[in-house]
Amino acid sequence: MKVYNDKNVWLVTGSQHLYGPTVLQQVKENSTVIAQGLSESPHLSAQVLAKGVVTTPEEILAVCQQANSDDHCVGLILWMHTFSPAKMWIAGLSLLAKPYLHLHTQFGAALPWASIDMNYMNLNQSAHGDREFGHISTRLRQERKVVVGHWERENVQIKIDDWVRAAMGLAEARGLKVARFGDNMRQVAVTDGDKVAAQIQFGFEVNAYGLGELASVCDAVTSTELDTLIEEYKKLYDIAPSLFNDAHQYDMLKNEARLELGMERFMEERGVKAFTNCFENLTGLSGLPGLATQNLMRKGYGYGGEGDWKTAAMNRIVKVMSLGREGGTSFMEDYTYDFGLPDQVLGAHMLEICPSIAGQKPTVEVQRHTIGIKKDIARLLFTGKPGPAMNISLIDLGNRFRMVVNEVDTVEPPASLPHLPVAKALWQPRPNLEIAAAAWIYSGAAHHSVYTQGITLDHLNDFAEMLDVEMVVIDENTRLTEFKKELRHNAVYYHMNKGF
Repeated sequence: MKVYNDKNVWLVTGSQHLYGPTVLQQVKENSTVIAQGLSESPHLSAQVLAKGVVTTPEEILAVCQQANSDDHCVGLILWMHTFSPAKMWIAGLSLLAKPYLHLHTQFGAALPWASIDMNYMNLNQSAHGDREFGHISTRLRQERKVVVGHWERENVQIKIDDWVRAAMGLAEARGLKVARFGDNMRQVAVTDGDKVAAQIQFGFEVNAYGLGELASVCDAVTSTELDTLIEEYKKLYDIAPSLFNDAHQYDMLKNEARLELGMERFMEERGVKAFTNCFENLTGLSGLPGLATQNLMRKGYGYGGEGDWKTAAMNRIVKVMSLGREGGTSFMEDYTYDFGLPDQVLGAHMLEICPSIAGQKPTVEVQRHTIGIKKDIARLLFTGKPGPAMNISLIDLGNRFRMVVNEVDTVEPPASLPHLPVAKALWQPRPNLEIAAAAWIYSGAAHHSVYTQGITLDHLNDFAEMLDVEMVVIDENTRLTEFKKELRHNAVYYHMNKGF
């Protein structure tokens, strides 16, 4: 299913003039068929455009430069149909700023045993043409994904799409703007960090805006606009009729609508797709946004609480990568434990959990908020959908960034929580809480995370490799002794990698 209608991927095929014009024409035709086949596949989320056959250093350099300057192109699929001497690729690959996938395939799946001759062999030389290309990619020390198998196979197409979605995330990161409404929560270390280093590494920019600027936009929202949004709330969520009959509660609902409309308008005018706020820094606003933030996340905006701009950015990036897939993505916090059998984590936050992860239709309630500001606030209540999920934490270690991922299994709570006035999710970390929590702490990961059921570890791994960002995974195979060794080895590798 195509969900990225404004972006695409290029298929560029390598060859050389040694084989003559007839062979090159066949190479071009075969490449076009593959691009069309991938585009028509239900497993690929974006169009694949055939960008012809390159046979000289000049042609390769030109297509790489064209890809760099084309805003619709998020990356290249490179394939050597015949032998393509790899020195031709040095100049182009050295300047290529877009990620590339090396597809090691062959046009035909089965060999024509009864008719195969040297003409067939010369035309279908991917077996060693791609090895030549792989050598120069390694020699240039370039991170790329290698997918092996016939291009019509489902598993091959799924692997290609994993990379496509990661490339979409990278494209989003490079153009992403994050708005900070207020500063970080005071004295907190992990939500802070080097915003300039993040922009150099990931591409997203983080800018602060005065709360007075936002408040003036919120105050300008009209009653007609409020009524329209509240009608949308009625369709999306369960709202008890008693709320509309209680003047105070109804005012609190309208307040959330006003905050949502104001924040969205403010961000739209500035091209912003992710934001933060902080309960300690609300001067000029009518309170900490609850339902407003939750519904903005449902629409695709990234969010990070208490000024956590790294989590806000990753939230938006993961939402883009998961577009069209089942499963939601939310801002999350490891809040409290149930040391039972098995040990479990109850994740929640003060107000801001995205309804895209809900297991049932959320309800709207007005409840008292008592952290930082004491005020009645309308918010969505629900429990996270059971099933596999991941928690992702992006942290700044000073000399580099690290992405920490814990695979978890979300479950239904064993009992109702009638006095808990926030959205929540209950999960069992893999391999268990004892090992997972220790590994999380050893790695320096945050108490905030991006919780997702919308992408897989393969998507994240491709994304991290495109950016050359350290990623460590806590899963069913994690052993603390080996995990600590990995952290130490990574420290050496990334230090040396920067040095050389």
